[in-house]
Amino acid sequence: MTKWEYSTVPLLVHATKQILDNWGEDGWELVQVVPGPNPEQLVAYLKRPKQ
Repeated sequence: MTKWEYSTVPLLVHATKQILDNWGEDGWELVQVVPGPNPEQLVAYLKRPKQ
């Protein structure tokens, strides 16, 4: 059975792709993006297999 670790990451609207690309290079997979505390910010939920 695969065990997962999770992370939440603040995303800035003007740099979303760059931020997600950086996390993706470290093996993180995007699960969901939800609105953040203000209109210019989003929050990404990520997961990757636990080492």
